[in-house]
Amino acid sequence: MEWKKASQGQVEYLAEMMKGIPCEHRKMFGYPCYFINRNMFIGLFGDDIFIRLSPEDRAELSERAEIVPFEPMAGRPMKDYVMLPVELVEDREQLASIIAKSVEYTSTLPEKVKKPRKAGAKKATKRAAKKAKESD
Repeated sequence: MEWKKASQGQVEYLAEMMKGIPCEHRKMFGYPCYFINRNMFIGLFGDDIFIRLSPEDRAELSERAEIVPFEPMAGRPMKDYVMLPVELVEDREQLASIIAKSVEYTSTLPEKVKKPRKAGAKKATKRAAKKAKESD
């Protein structure tokens, strides 16, 4: 998959679709994404929308449309995530229905625990701060 900046139109469209959904907006992969209980459930990758669905919902959706696993890095698909085809994204009613299924599924997942920072990262930050102070 090619990494390209998401268009402002797609960013706004997805944000509009998220109105009324109790979720958190953050960036992942440099793109806007939405989270429930710290679990990502939908986002943009370029201008494409990916979404997290239960195995049953993925199977049902694959009968109606051609979906592919979400694979931000070649050969490393993300479990439970699929890319939505343009025809489903452009149909607001269908997209809203798919989003509702994703919200329902993601809400059942345990809250993702924030990983502690690695010790090396802390040292690198201290080193950078020290260098910045010395250069002043």
